[in-house]
Amino acid sequence: MTVTVAIPAVSTRAMTVLSALLEARTGQQLASYRSWRLDMALKPLLREREIDTLDQLVALLLDGRDATIGDRIVEALVNGESSFFRDQPVFGLIGKALVARAEASGQHGQRLRIWCAGCATGQEPLSLAMLFADLAESSGIAMPEIVATDVSEGALARARSGRYTQFEIQRGLPIRTAMRWFNGDRGDWVAKPELVRMIQFRRQNLVSEAPPPGRFDAVLCRNVLLYLAPAIKARVFLSVADALAPGGVLVLGAGETVIGQTGLFEPSRAYRGLYQRVAAGMTRNAA
Repeated sequence: MTVTVAIPAVSTRAMTVLSALLEARTGQQLASYRSWRLDMALKPLLREREIDTLDQLVALLLDGRDATIGDRIVEALVNGESSFFRDQPVFGLIGKALVARAEASGQHGQRLRIWCAGCATGQEPLSLAMLFADLAESSGIAMPEIVATDVSEGALARARSGRYTQFEIQRGLPIRTAMRWFNGDRGDWVAKPELVRMIQFRRQNLVSEAPPPGRFDAVLCRNVLLYLAPAIKARVFLSVADALAPGGVLVLGAGETVIGQTGLFEPSRAYRGLYQRVAAGMTRNAA
């Protein structure tokens, strides 16, 4: 027997206003065929405000008397999907690239810098911290500085707390790794303080704000660009290129590429799946 779940229709007005708010704040575009996401993501906020429809939520937004409602809507709509060691082979590549970079510099104790843009609830930077803690023991590389940013204060609060459900821990973390770096607490798992302290969590809007200060040896911007308009995506690529140190690497999501998107980057010859900045004066056409 097949059960069909009816998804409430989203009015054109609600779709227009809420999509415009999301794009203005984050650069993300919400296609009309993904209107179901509005209802699913905003349902908890509707319950909290004791209203029944997205049109009522839009009226509350446009009324202007609730100064926090816009931020709450955007936080609910931003895609915060993440998991530990997501696409695990990529983490192996990042480790190899940065160990080789430290060795090539002739300063094995030099502290490299990594920027995780769009870190969501923190699984990605915590995975990097666990990875490089192991590499520090096996290769002698200094523990890198890891800066993790996201537009959502709610996501960052969760990341800083280091608290995850059993389901979240099981997605990508072997039990031995979980036992080493996390403590059980009332059915959840909480990252040990020494792990969380390896990461600097900061709020930052990748679309409209400058990157964290300084240059980075690796920038992870995974699954962040998927829903950005081409002009905004080009602006983000420029910002990331300015943040990369010479010879640094860019890491995108499995479904993302620089090919046909920007002339600032090209596929890395040494590390397949990673990208490097095109040398000054050699910028290629995006098309």
